[in-house]
Amino acid sequence: MGQGTERVTFGSVLAVSEFRAMWAAELLSIAGDQLARVALSVLVFQRTDSAFLTGLTYALTFVPALVGGILLSSLGDQYPRRDVMVAADLARAVLVGLMVVPGIPLWLLCVLVAAMTLLNGPFKAAQQALLPDVLTDEKYTVGMAIRNITSQSAQLVGFAGGGALVSAINPPVGLALDATTFLASALVLRRGVRHRPAPTSSSTESTRTSFFAATTEGARLVWRDPGLRVLIALCWLAGFYVVPEALAAPYADGLGAGAFAVGLIMASDPVGSVIGGIVFGKWVPERVQIRVIGVLGVLAGLPLVLCVLHPGLITSMALFALSGMFATAYNIQGTASFVRRLPDAQRAQGSGLLSSGLITVQGLGALAAGALADQIGPAHTIALAGFVGAIVAIPIAVGWSRARPARSEVEESR
Repeated sequence: MGQGTERVTFGSVLAVSEFRAMWAAELLSIAGDQLARVALSVLVFQRTDSAFLTGLTYALTFVPALVGGILLSSLGDQYPRRDVMVAADLARAVLVGLMVVPGIPLWLLCVLVAAMTLLNGPFKAAQQALLPDVLTDEKYTVGMAIRNITSQSAQLVGFAGGGALVSAINPPVGLALDATTFLASALVLRRGVRHRPAPTSSSTESTRTSFFAATTEGARLVWRDPGLRVLIALCWLAGFYVVPEALAAPYADGLGAGAFAVGLIMASDPVGSVIGGIVFGKWVPERVQIRVIGVLGVLAGLPLVLCVLHPGLITSMALFALSGMFATAYNIQGTASFVRRLPDAQRAQGSGLLSSGLITVQGLGALAAGALADQIGPAHTIALAGFVGAIVAIPIAVGWSRARPARSEVEESR
């Protein structure tokens, strides 16, 4: 921050009415998604008594977002971004509403779940592309920290709250409430965020980018820019650092602990993420964050390495929380720097590639960790993931020190 510049606080960011609308809409969507996942799991298990089909339905609430992020994220560059978000919310409300129809065939339910999740891709891409227009300079990074804190907190209480709610009512009512959250989100966005034309609106029909070109342009853009390549690699380190959450159940079993410990282990990373969002969002200047994100990528892996010593439950939770704190710090600033470096006309495409790739590497990391844990045990697998993640992060940190501008993006934007 330059001399005489007012310190950016959480309060000053929340004073921006458009950000409050986007933040409230995102919280509504998170609440609805968590509730829907619980309701769908209960509904499918009640109807089929099959753990496999229940797991398949649960997976469908995540996986198609990858396809949506790759194929549909360019909609946020071709059309007004607020309108893309509103349209995605309305479409998801209709899809979830159809799930409530009594006697709906299981195959059709799965199709509806997949279609609903598919639309999360263009929604998130348009949201991330629009946010820098709503929040400028350091307000953008502080806003990212606020979003992270609230989303992680919502995930901490979402499953427990969703389970209690679904047990008190019934799954179809839970799905109906989810549809209502999408409608409410669309209304909040429509009324609270002003209309902005699409970045490509000045293009004529003859020069407008084709759909196929639009789906690949973001990848080409990232590949050509060394800074973007380094930043996306930094964010994708999550493929290593998701391993403790993925192995929570066998790790707890190795400690001789029960199901309650599984929940505590899975909650450790979000707790650390909330702490990291508060610490770095409130007290660390953005110019400092930009310089150290590569180092933070290395530090996020080191606590996991200590799992090789087979620590107890409390120590393990502290290690996982510490890793989550460092990972959140580099992820918030890494994402902010990545989005800032994107040209406005390709911002949604690049953001979609980042978020959809993040889902992919986390899924692959969890899959690989599960297979390896069967061979060497969960504690050693987590330690190995932390070690390899830290080693991979070293050249990324070196690459960022070379690729980042001499002055921060914040200073250049002024």
